[in-house]
This record gives sequence, structure tokens and C-alpha cells, in this order.
Amino acid sequence: MLDTSPETRTETLLEVNNIEVIYNHVILVLKGVSLSVPKGGITALLGGNGAGKTTTLKAISNLLHSERGEVTKGSVLYKGERVQDLDPATLVKRGVIQVMEGRHCFGHLTVEENLLTGAYTRRDGAAAVAADLEMVYSYFPRLRERRKSLAGYTSGGEQQMCAIGRALMSRPEMILLDEPSMGLAPQLVEQIFEIVKSLNENEGLTFLLAEQNTNVALRYAHTGYILESGRVVMDGPAADLRENPDVKEFYLGMSDEGRKSFRDVRSYRRRKRWLS
Repeated sequence: MLDTSPETRTETLLEVNNIEVIYNHVILVLKGVSLSVPKGGITALLGGNGAGKTTTLKAISNLLHSERGEVTKGSVLYKGERVQDLDPATLVKRGVIQVMEGRHCFGHLTVEENLLTGAYTRRDGAAAVAADLEMVYSYFPRLRERRKSLAGYTSGGEQQMCAIGRALMSRPEMILLDEPSMGLAPQLVEQIFEIVKSLNENEGLTFLLAEQNTNVALRYAHTGYILESGRVVMDGPAADLRENPDVKEFYLGMSDEGRKSFRDVRSYRRRKRWLS
């Protein structure tokens, strides 16, 4: 089992250095975003809808061009090597894969066929692929039960499991996980994050996850970055962010006086210190 305690998570696997992203040559979305992801850790990228979380992940995985976006400044380094000019398939072969927001399973294929598409780039033989398929089923026993069902007829939670399992079949070192809790019941969200934790601890996988559900993300992550309007406004160990007064008030609905109503949080009764 990989030791992912803070003392051992010292090697940086991914570095994003001061990147700017522009869509359609005119729309500035990311404005000097920098972050680092330690090897063997879970790093959370937090913020509300439109903060720039998904764009950051797509800038790393080189999926911006299909949406007429591009990194115009800064650099993305994986294992110390510049990777922002690689095509997405080459990056997958290097060990980085993204699980897209909304799952995006192939609805006309069975669950097992979806999983096997994740091994398309591999050249290590059928036996290794079959072994990894069994590994995926061990983490997601529900997928074994539904393996012959068409993915389009499975539940949202099962499709999220299928999307993560498909990514695992590429044998990645790092997974970019976009909004894993979206559209799922709280019990399923906890189940998905517990599996992410197990994959991190048992398989040594590194995760960078974008998540609006700050509460659950900070309980499972080791470090976190908070984005607002395309900028990193706060970062640090997850335990410190959970106790930060601004994070508690504006993202967790809590304050020193206790839990606030959504109306109080939405009206921003106390101005954020980073906007002062």
C-alpha cells in the first residue's frame, strides 16, 4: 500500500505555471492559474459554477482545442516535462487521463464494452487487460452485476462508476476527475469518494478533482485550491481550508456563529478578504 501521508507526498507530479486560457481568441477564462499536484495525493480544485475548474482540467489534458480554446500563456509540466503541446491520446499514454463532467459513457455499448474501450491504447496483451478488468470490478462490484447492460440504461451513479472504471483501464498514473458528485444522491457521492480514496491508497493513483461540493471534497482531499473568476484565490492543506473562516462562510455555509441560511451566504454579508 502506498503511504500518502503528508510527510511522504513531496514529489510533484504535475505543475501548472501561470496559465491563461482564451476561448474564440477573445474570451479570457483563466487568468494566471498556478497549482501543483503531489504524487500519490488527492488535490481538490474547488469553486462555484463558472469559476474555471473544468477549463483548468481541459487545459491540462489538452482537450481545449475542440472547444476553440487555447493556452496562450504559461506552461503545464508533467514529471518535469512540458506536455501542453501533446495531443490528448499521447498524454493518456504518458499516464494522464480525464474523466469528463457528465460521465459521457457510450450509451449503445454494454458496461463491459465501455470499460474495455479504456484499454484501447494499451499494447501489453489481453491477459493484462483482463486482470485490470477484474481489478475494476473489485472496486466497483455494481459494474460486475451490470456488465452486460447497455450503459445508456444504467443509473447516474453506475455511469459515473463506469466512467472512472474506463479511465482505470488505461493504467493511468494520474486521473483528472471533473465534478464526480454532479447529479448524484448524497449516499452515492460518499460511495464514489470512498472508492477514490481506496484507489489512491491501494493503487497509488494521483487525483486532481474539480468539485463544487466543497464539503465532501475537503474531507477526502489532501490539498486544495479555490478558484473564482478564473483565478486561484486560496490554497493550502485541506484541513486548513476546512477551518478557514472565509471557506466556512462562503463555501460551507458556516460562520463563527454557526450555520447560515443560503440567503445569508448568497448575499455575502461579510466581504471576502481576498476581494478587499
